[in-house]
Amino acid sequence: MMRLLRLFAITLGTASALAGCDSSLAPAPPGSALNAEAIATRDTPPELQFKGMLAGQPMHLLAHDCKVYKVEPAEGENVTWTLVLEGEFYPLPTRCIHQSLTESKGVVTAFIGRQAFGAGGCCTGTPEYRSKDGISWKPR
Repeated sequence: MMRLLRLFAITLGTASALAGCDSSLAPAPPGSALNAEAIATRDTPPELQFKGMLAGQPMHLLAHDCKVYKVEPAEGENVTWTLVLEGEFYPLPTRCIHQSLTESKGVVTAFIGRQAFGAGGCCTGTPEYRSKDGISWKPR
C-alpha cells in the first residue's frame, strides 16, 4: 500500500510539473514589427494551414499544438488567432503527436492527435473533426 501511495505521489508531482509547462507562442523578438501570432503563422507549414472558401466565406485556419485557430488580419502585417477547436478534455497531461488540416469538397477535416504522457499509440479522445464553415466542428 505504501508503495502504491508513493507511486501516486510521484505521478501526481510529475503531472503537476508538466501541466505547468506553457505551450503558448514564443514572444516576438524585441523591435519586431510582427506579433507572435504573425511570426508563428508565417513559420507554420502548409499542411497545418487551410486558406480558402468555406460556406461562401474566405477562411484561414491553422493547427497549433493540437488546437485549431481562425487566423484574421490585424494592424499592419499582424494577425490574431481565435480558438475554434480543441480536443476533448483528458484528465492527465498529454502531448501533441500529430496534427493536420485537409480540405475536400468544401469540408475541412482537422486531425488533432494527443497522447497521454507515458502512453503509447494515439490518441486520447476523438482525434478527427469536420467543419463546413471553419467555426462549427463535429467529430468524424
